[in-house]
Amino acid sequence: MSLATLPTLLIVPPLNLLVAAIAGAVAWRQRWGRILLALGLGGLTLLSLPIVSRSLIAVLEVGLAQPPPPGPPPRAVVILSGDQQRAVVGAAVEYRVGPLTLEREQTGALLARRTGAPVLVSGGALHPWSPPLADLMAASLHQDFATEVRWREARSIDTWENARDSAEILRAAGISRVWVVTHGWHMARALVAFRRAGLDPVAAPVLIDAMPEPRAANFVPSARAWLESYYALHEMIGWAWYELRP
Repeated sequence: MSLATLPTLLIVPPLNLLVAAIAGAVAWRQRWGRILLALGLGGLTLLSLPIVSRSLIAVLEVGLAQPPPPGPPPRAVVILSGDQQRAVVGAAVEYRVGPLTLEREQTGALLARRTGAPVLVSGGALHPWSPPLADLMAASLHQDFATEVRWREARSIDTWENARDSAEILRAAGISRVWVVTHGWHMARALVAFRRAGLDPVAAPVLIDAMPEPRAANFVPSARAWLESYYALHEMIGWAWYELRP
């Protein structure tokens, strides 16, 4: 995490709930402190339940299982970056794509092989000292999936810029209708950004999650559920902001 991401983390649960709980515990002698403590702990507990986190994820993916809208076939596969990993190999430090990005690459490579459409990868550097994700993705697609990348968009730092900068490259190639490859919970926000950038995007989600079943295990708190809740709430807030953004 960089300092630039801290404001976002403080806006989106569950970190802000933890801050509320700590503040409430410090001021527990005050009525407002006890209320804050209850809200913080209650919210953290609720978002730690898989039945809640997976329901939030599934809500974001409603409609993605439908067939693509009518029209000409997309002429490019745009794979959005997600994360990276830093590894120490001997005395050297290497950067590699992270698990989210790897899953998107797999889906994009299969789609490109099936359709014959050329691939664009999109993602800038997460830190000043790390390489652009687009470069890492191009290398990984070549080595891991025997798929070549035609275009690299290596400047963007968020989904809005992914769409804006990718659109600039694709319009120069005379392409407007494209497959957009990302996770299902990220797709709604990505489609808004690509439409606003002037492209005609067609969803190609990595996977679509099923609504959770009311089993006992889904009511047991887990750290993974916190992560899923963060992803879902982050996307909901981002989706709303992109819809309102000028």
